Amino acid sequence: MIRRILPTFGVTLITFGMTFMLPLVISIIGDDGAGHAFWPASLIAAFSGLILVSPAIIAREMPSLMPRDGMLLVALCWTLLPALAALPLIDYFQAAGKPISWSFAYFEAVSGLTTTGATVITGLDDLPYAINFWRCFLQWIGGMGILILAVAILPLVSAGAGSIFKAESTGPLKEAKLTPRIAQTAKGLWGVYAAISLACFFAYWAAGMSFGDAWLHMFSTMSLGGLSSHDSSFGFFNSPTLEWIAIFFMLIASGSFALYFVALHKRKVLIVFKDPEWWGTLTLLLGSSLLITVLLLLRGVYSDPWEALRAATFSTVSIGSTTGYATVDYTTWPIFAPVLILMLSGVATSAGSTGAGIKMARLIILIKQTRREVMRMLHPRAVNPLMINGEPVANGVIFAALAFMLVYGGTILVLTGLLLLTDMPLDTAFSAVIATVNNAGPGLNEIGPAGNYSGLTALQLNICSAAMILGRLEMMSILAIFTVEFWRE
Repeated sequence: MIRRILPTFGVTLITFGMTFMLPLVISIIGDDGAGHAFWPASLIAAFSGLILVSPAIIAREMPSLMPRDGMLLVALCWTLLPALAALPLIDYFQAAGKPISWSFAYFEAVSGLTTTGATVITGLDDLPYAINFWRCFLQWIGGMGILILAVAILPLVSAGAGSIFKAESTGPLKEAKLTPRIAQTAKGLWGVYAAISLACFFAYWAAGMSFGDAWLHMFSTMSLGGLSSHDSSFGFFNSPTLEWIAIFFMLIASGSFALYFVALHKRKVLIVFKDPEWWGTLTLLLGSSLLITVLLLLRGVYSDPWEALRAATFSTVSIGSTTGYATVDYTTWPIFAPVLILMLSGVATSAGSTGAGIKMARLIILIKQTRREVMRMLHPRAVNPLMINGEPVANGVIFAALAFMLVYGGTILVLTGLLLLTDMPLDTAFSAVIATVNNAGPGLNEIGPAGNYSGLTALQLNICSAAMILGRLEMMSILAIFTVEFWRE
């Protein structure tokens, strides 16, 4: 199994190695003194990749990958690629006389690639642009998936494209094919992602954001990542126009890019508006925003209804969509509000989006299955199939969704317990796990929107890094790797 995945892993390393060139060129053009941090990691990735893929090049054939190979490859990539991505951070801060530990750098890289948006770095406004570009760019390529990017641009991996795509995708309905060819699907998804991203960039730029900031915050918005080039996050701009633009694109990014691709491919835009998951996500985020707005007005936190609506909507959509931008410290609001906002991050994104968590599709399945069981109790002989979007959902999908929720809850309990063993307070530990497993970013207390994760110990950061990777890979594929059956040929 290991031999089969190494050539494809090599191709992925080469692809990832090329991404270091962009911040390197930006650093050289801007003369910000950070260019030295990028070329060593790029060379390491490229040469390692060439070594791993060379047997397949000599044989002129890539090994075909089985589903288990795809799961192992994806786990390997999401564990090791952040280690490469961390090298420029270690190199830069070492040269700047402010060395950071490996745990700090790895946490920051994992946070970027998994689109979590949690940070351990302070003084962001004073960093070279190339370093901030790298932090934010990691989110953008991690949002759609570096492996899906490799499938899209490198034909060498076509032999195992189906297994890779399935393992990399998220949600309960990831078995469905959007097009007959996986490479065509990957290109289509990246095309839609890039097109909407460009629209987001131009919207930010036109609304007054600087050219450089518009690129960085477009990366963070479309990936639902939330990393910023400013310590005060999105609040740095203090612009209602920019905030409403961000809300609009965060809502778009919390929807399914697969759905957008199908709508464009079939030239039927109305497909989007008929999708129950899209409507569920939109209704939950906007409905919760209105609820929190009313709460803030009733409790006297704001006297101006428009200011209350602006703050509540931005914070709710930002955290609920797992982006993690902050304009205000919402942890000072009545406790119901920050807890609700944090809980939303588990369900308020669609399968096929760049977000994490349980996903709206699974929540819909859970609600419908609960109703189905109640109806079965009332009418034992009635035939009541579970329907979504007018089509019956297979029992296998229902059982998989319920099993995922069980594993999701168990993962949160175990990781919270591990953080409690490090003497972290219960509320901080629980919020840290929720925020990292859901790839949301800010939690409560010192890791809330007014702080960051820099006060955590190396062990606590490593636990949170593991939580981010588990959340990005939806846990089940990682769990499968640790079973005896997985390793039996």
